[in-house]
Amino acid sequence: MSSKALFAAMLVVVVAGCAAKKETVYAEQPVTTEPVFTGKYGS
Repeated sequence: MSSKALFAAMLVVVVAGCAAKKETVYAEQPVTTEPVFTGKYGS
């Protein structure tokens, strides 16, 4: 490998290692259900 290719590979590794890691976020309140269809005009 040439020195430029080696430098590029190392740069990619460093950037990938320093990338922000996404964390799972849990909702505090339960998700509401969809409204039920009750007819043509909703009544």
